[in-house]
Amino acid sequence: MLLNFRVANHRSIRDEQSLQLHPVYDADRPAGTHWEAVPVAGIFGANAAGKSNVIDALSYMNRMVVDSYRDAEPDGGVTRQPFRLDEAARGEPSWYVADLLIDGVRYTYGFSVDDDRVLDEWLHSFPRGKKRKIFERSPDGLDIGDSQHRRELKLVENITEPNVLFMSLAARSRQHDFRPVYDWFARNLLFSRRPTALGLGTGRLLEHQDRYPELIELLRAADLGIAECGAERVLLDEEQLRKRYGPRIPQRLLAELEERGPRAVIRPWIGHRGRDGIVRMDVSEESEGTQALLRQAPLLMNALRRGGTFVVDEIDSSLHPILTARLIGLFQSAETNPNGAQLIFTSHDASLLGRTDGEDVLRRDQVWFVEKNEYGETELFSLADFKPRQEENRERRYLSGSYGGVPFIDENFANAVAARGDEDGKGDEAERSQASLF
Repeated sequence: MLLNFRVANHRSIRDEQSLQLHPVYDADRPAGTHWEAVPVAGIFGANAAGKSNVIDALSYMNRMVVDSYRDAEPDGGVTRQPFRLDEAARGEPSWYVADLLIDGVRYTYGFSVDDDRVLDEWLHSFPRGKKRKIFERSPDGLDIGDSQHRRELKLVENITEPNVLFMSLAARSRQHDFRPVYDWFARNLLFSRRPTALGLGTGRLLEHQDRYPELIELLRAADLGIAECGAERVLLDEEQLRKRYGPRIPQRLLAELEERGPRAVIRPWIGHRGRDGIVRMDVSEESEGTQALLRQAPLLMNALRRGGTFVVDEIDSSLHPILTARLIGLFQSAETNPNGAQLIFTSHDASLLGRTDGEDVLRRDQVWFVEKNEYGETELFSLADFKPRQEENRERRYLSGSYGGVPFIDENFANAVAARGDEDGKGDEAERSQASLF
């Protein structure tokens, strides 16, 4: 589980911001659970306030851990996005820290980078609550803790480029002290990428739907008009491409077909009940909401089954608020979330701060807000900072501005639109008057 995530100097985030996921209110814990972190965290705020940048910072940390050894060119520096509205920030390091709970042991892993290299990196564990240094890296070199593989780690140090994380190479060299944290980033931290097409995971999921009965029930219960669903393997040839794209087949697909020849692909389908029975339709014919749910479903189910952390930017995109609330509810229940999976999301939907069927969609310690200050710097803060009462109407108070994190619409906005309308009207009248002279 993710216990805490801290970041500084990343995109609109200038100073340190912390997403603290430890429970605050025992009374708000989901029934029958003793999780060390909240299972859900929702981040709300105005457009361009920095919600997505919090998610992007966690995604950046994930990519660095998993791929820095592969993506970095020797002497190629470090690709990053520091805060750009303060010239001093461009020369300062960006840093990222994650506190994790893995198999009952707490870990703290973090690193800082500038445009040229990794400046600091460290990994500590806390077995039985006592701090254990696994390694610490600084510009002066690497300090290895009480690992049993010091010799092997020294060899890894010698081949670690200045712009590559030591974690990436040490874990790849099968160092057991590093694997729990590396594997959490590589396998248990999942991001909804919002691709333009359904991924292979969705096709396989529908092809073997007997393995995922809960997903099929979810699709049927979501009031999407779905009676059946599945997938079939078809030979992708020019005839199939013409059925899908008509006469305007993308040239890249024709070139790929000519180069590789026809290939078998998984084609998901959705069945709707009509007057004459079930009609199978291609998923591309479905609504944006149905496609969004199908895109997220494999990762969502994977997290619930394995206990991972699923991160979604704009979870409410194309989904009805009631359906979004139901998806969130899957993580709130020990019955549907037996392994303590987490859901972290951003949203504009204030109704998620309210109730569904008499139950809070989000608990008081599961709500976060972002705002930008006068210098364009994102500030992240918790609803719990306001010490809200359990019974207060949080949706209404948020929309009224009591918590912050809402857009400020200047009254001149309406005046400017009205003035523009008047100018257009005068312009039209002048044109008509001029036209009457001829």
